[in-house]
Amino acid sequence: MSLNQEITRHIVDEYLPGTPPEELADSYDLLRNGVVSSLQLLRLIAWLGNHYDVPFDELDVTPNDFRSVAAIVELIDRHRRPLGTSSLPAN
Repeated sequence: MSLNQEITRHIVDEYLPGTPPEELADSYDLLRNGVVSSLQLLRLIAWLGNHYDVPFDELDVTPNDFRSVAAIVELIDRHRRPLGTSSLPAN
């Protein structure tokens, strides 16, 4: 499953139950259309950070970074830690 498909599946499962994933366009505005509220956005950011190892607490992000599946995929691609790296300091 691609990154786009995984994120779409999560959003549909969590915020649009009963909607087929293929009906959620990559460019659909999740915030303006009320799919993701401000509280839900915090949950989404936590899930994305944990699932894709993105250090959101170290990044300067705005709601626009989460406006659509396409925007989220772009953000993850830019900031995901490479495999084998850790956020823990070396001893």
